[in-house]
Amino acid sequence: MAGQIPFVDYLVLDGDEPHLVAQECTKCGARFFDRRNACAGCFATDFTTVPIATEGTVRAFTIVAFAAPGIPVPFVAAVVDCDGTRVRANLINVEPDAEHVRDGMKVRLVTQPIGTDSEGTEAIGFAFEPVG
Repeated sequence: MAGQIPFVDYLVLDGDEPHLVAQECTKCGARFFDRRNACAGCFATDFTTVPIATEGTVRAFTIVAFAAPGIPVPFVAAVVDCDGTRVRANLINVEPDAEHVRDGMKVRLVTQPIGTDSEGTEAIGFAFEPVG
């Protein structure tokens, strides 16, 4: 295999534990994923890169029953609070129904392969799964 690459720039695969990083405004502390030219909160232009907690709490979710062709359904799309930073991601390794997913549920970041190119390089995405 040719190796692995993160599917998004803010997923860090190096080191002991995969994690997300955000761009934090040095003026107001607002956090954003991906590159920013200016802060949406205060319009400042200076940012620092900060690691995001790998465990969090589900704050909102929806069970997706209809998707584009080729996307397996149902699945759970969620907003996870990772120590004050909100992350949008899918929940995996949980039954996609209201009996198994709930607001306040504790989850942790996990990575998963999402495709391989013709040279064998594997793209790695992220999701969250229940803790425990």
